[in-house]
This record gives sequence, C-alpha cells and structure tokens, in this order.
Amino acid sequence: MKTKRICYLYQILINLNKMGTVFNADGTYYQAENENYLTETLTASTTLTANDSGKTFNIATDALVVTLPSTALNLEYTFVNTGADGANIITISPAAADGINGTITLASTIVELSGVDNKDLINTKSTATTGNTVKIKGNGIQGWDVLHSTGIWASE
Repeated sequence: MKTKRICYLYQILINLNKMGTVFNADGTYYQAENENYLTETLTASTTLTANDSGKTFNIATDALVVTLPSTALNLEYTFVNTGADGANIITISPAAADGINGTITLASTIVELSGVDNKDLINTKSTATTGNTVKIKGNGIQGWDVLHSTGIWASE
C-alpha cells in the first residue's frame, strides 16, 4: 500500500510540473507565469524522448527531421512551423514499428493518415505557412494519433 501511495504522489507531482508548477529544493513551489517552460525551439534534427512529452516545439530550420520515440500511452508533442511561408519543410518520423493515424483538414483538402508503420508526417515546403501546427498523442499500441492540426501536412 505504501508503494502505491508513493507512485500516486509521484504522478501528481509530474502532472503539476506539466501544468507549470515549479518546485524548489526546499519544498516550496510556485506557479510559472507562462508556458515557455514547455516550449523549445529546434534548430537541428533531433530524437525526442518520453521526457519531452507535453512540449511544444517551434521549428524554423528547413529540412529538419524530428524522430519520435516508440509509442507509449499519452505521450504528447506539438510541432509549430515558425519558418517563413514556403521556406520550411518539417518531417515528423515515427519509430519503425509505429504509424501516425488521423485526419488533417484544411478548407477542401483532407489528408487521411492511415497509420502505416514507419511513414513520416511532412509539412511540405510548397504549402508551408508560418503557424502550421500538428499535435500528436501516443496511443501505446499502433503509434500516434493526430489530435489537432492547422495547415497542410502530408503522409510519406
């Protein structure tokens, strides 16, 4: 029972931290004024880990590839194209055994992501505009689900 309580308390601390609660070494805490602690700017291709879950990644560097970790339930990442219109291609690459599922809709354009394993999600350069966004969440089984998107993203 004691172990169960410790695990539960640990999960509460993790959730509070994700909401912006900052804990000091002396046990005091405060609420962060903004969410910048969860925002990171990527300037080179990178591989994410579970510790990056909950972050928003701003990307203004052309031809950057973000490799996702193997899917796990409730891991969540948001990617924002902050580059100039038509100048920035972003590639979101799942692990080889994972796919990306969901629907991306922009006006009359509908892209169905079928969840085929090891296929990238791409914000294509020719259609990219500043602010194009995709938010994905791990389902822990088949890969990643698109929760929200703006702009045109294509499946590899």
